[in-house]
Amino acid sequence: MRVIQKFFVASLFMWAIPIAILYAFNHNMLPGTSNLTPYSMTLVSGFLAVISVNVVIAFYIYLAMREPADKHEPDPKFVAEAKASINQSTGDAQQSSKKQQ
Repeated sequence: MRVIQKFFVASLFMWAIPIAILYAFNHNMLPGTSNLTPYSMTLVSGFLAVISVNVVIAFYIYLAMREPADKHEPDPKFVAEAKASINQSTGDAQQSSKKQQ
């Protein structure tokens, strides 16, 4: 459940922070932005919005890497079905190659 929460919060920040940056630049809420030309303001605000998304993604990856590896174990039923599926597809490939010969 915590993984879903982290994903939801990271997704929320990936939308909210860039929109807040663009809003702040377009409404001259940041000091010094009123001195910029419209072209410069568009470039700077867009660049900062993109950088903010990358920072959020990097932080999310950092949190994911800190998760203990032994905490998450796959479902044994799923693993058994996956192995059976792989063995079946391997067996089917061998049978079709024998038929072609």
